[in-house]
Amino acid sequence: MSSFSDQKAIAGYAENAIRRVPGLHDIHRMAALLLAERARTNGHVLVVGAGGGMELNVFARLFPNWTFDGVDPSAEMLDMARTNLGSLMSRVQLHHGFIDAAPMGPFDAASCLLTLHFTNEAERYRTLCEIHTRLKPGGALVAVHYSISQHSAERNLWLSRCAEFAILSGIAAEQAKASAVAIGKQLPILSPAQDEALMRKAGFSNISTFYIGLGFRGWVAYA
Repeated sequence: MSSFSDQKAIAGYAENAIRRVPGLHDIHRMAALLLAERARTNGHVLVVGAGGGMELNVFARLFPNWTFDGVDPSAEMLDMARTNLGSLMSRVQLHHGFIDAAPMGPFDAASCLLTLHFTNEAERYRTLCEIHTRLKPGGALVAVHYSISQHSAERNLWLSRCAEFAILSGIAAEQAKASAVAIGKQLPILSPAQDEALMRKAGFSNISTFYIGLGFRGWVAYA
């Protein structure tokens, strides 16, 4: 697992993510489409885990009248986002910290991509509650992260498939396999049923799956 304060890991973050997450560019466009159903023309969107600026860049280019608040615990990743966004930063406010550092909004919609799998169950629930509090009634949340069965054999199978996908995408086999082992040991990955139960407990409803890519799953849910 790479640290988000390690300069080498940060420099290769975007390329590494594209090689590991099936259809990442399409995920960003699908997320934008789902957010737009509630954000409309002049939407105000919260981006949780905004470091790097990948999804912010896509959202801002597709919807030039939207404004954004992004939050991330890595100062170095936020610096990368500022660089990558360039002139688009005129519509973006970035905040260093966890969800508590985000403004209260209210926001039309929120995204949380490739972020929640770094949080344990209690912190994931708290984060979802805080996002819910910041959304307008009916506001949309789009979330994507690792979400795999808790049965060890099935879990290991999907992690190995993720490693094989990374290898086919150009990541060295030894590195990809070691990363899959580390992910299985270090990330508090929940099952899809557990993830959806936490969303409901946090107050979200009409939860539906819009993406499944090997060990990753994406949902849209409403406050």
